[in-house]
Amino acid sequence: MEYCVFTEPQQGASYDDQLAFAQTAERVGFDGFFRSDHFLRMGAGDPLPGPTDAWTTLAGLARETSRIRLGTLVSSVTYRQPGILAIQVAQVDAMSGGRAELGLGTGWFEREHRAYGIPFPAKRFDLLEEQLAIVTGLWNTPAGETFDFHGRHYDLEDAPPLPRPTQPRMPVIVGGAGPKRTPELAARFATEFNIGFRSESEIAERFAGVRDACERIGRDPATLQLSVALPTLAAPTEDGLARRAAAIGRTVDELHPDVNIVGARAEIAAKVERLVALGADRVYFQLLDLQDVEQVEYLGADVLPHLPR
Repeated sequence: MEYCVFTEPQQGASYDDQLAFAQTAERVGFDGFFRSDHFLRMGAGDPLPGPTDAWTTLAGLARETSRIRLGTLVSSVTYRQPGILAIQVAQVDAMSGGRAELGLGTGWFEREHRAYGIPFPAKRFDLLEEQLAIVTGLWNTPAGETFDFHGRHYDLEDAPPLPRPTQPRMPVIVGGAGPKRTPELAARFATEFNIGFRSESEIAERFAGVRDACERIGRDPATLQLSVALPTLAAPTEDGLARRAAAIGRTVDELHPDVNIVGARAEIAAKVERLVALGADRVYFQLLDLQDVEQVEYLGADVLPHLPR
């Protein structure tokens, strides 16, 4: 089992806030620091200090951490050309000594695209399929050869597969709740399938669906890591939980226990044990308050040692 911190910096976090989170997560025993890839705050609230670019941030963290894995959950196919994205991620992989992971998805936040002038086509699954084919194709092309791709949306001709990622196989995360195309793309291209913000019954259903997709193409389902990303509120006392919920504009009662990870050590351990029983190999604890480094400390010191490994 692996346990990662998952953050939403567009809600109001500087690079220094993210650095403190990542370094604390590394120190207290987490396996990864992952962040969303967004440029606009969601919902009401103070927009300061403004957005940070995901891969610029991860490049910085690559040089200021030493062990923890670093990635996006997830980058949108609408933000970057796939050939350039492959270069960016491979460079962060080299800068981190082989610790980068790419989560890639269709994107969904239309208002963000309008705000920054980013095209937002109605149909984006074909973009995702072609981008996955391109980034994995470039990374898997032998040194000294070139990569060509001719699709409906992208054309690459004699593309050098450089820089080479440090990892022999770059981790690629595909996630979502779609019942058909998402599991098919994960089975074809991904090293990890992620489902987020769903009940335990829905998680079980999506895990079964992606296993079936693997079997349909002759892939051993055991070669695909399964993961869950869930909003998390952790504290040793009810008062502490209430304060942390208020800091993100919620109440403890709003955070339904069948979906979210809420409580003290015993409640969190019980939830994680149920996720493991469903087949999860990795859990992402989504922490929304990036000024609350103490929550990371609590999870690392008091909770992680009691979770399944």
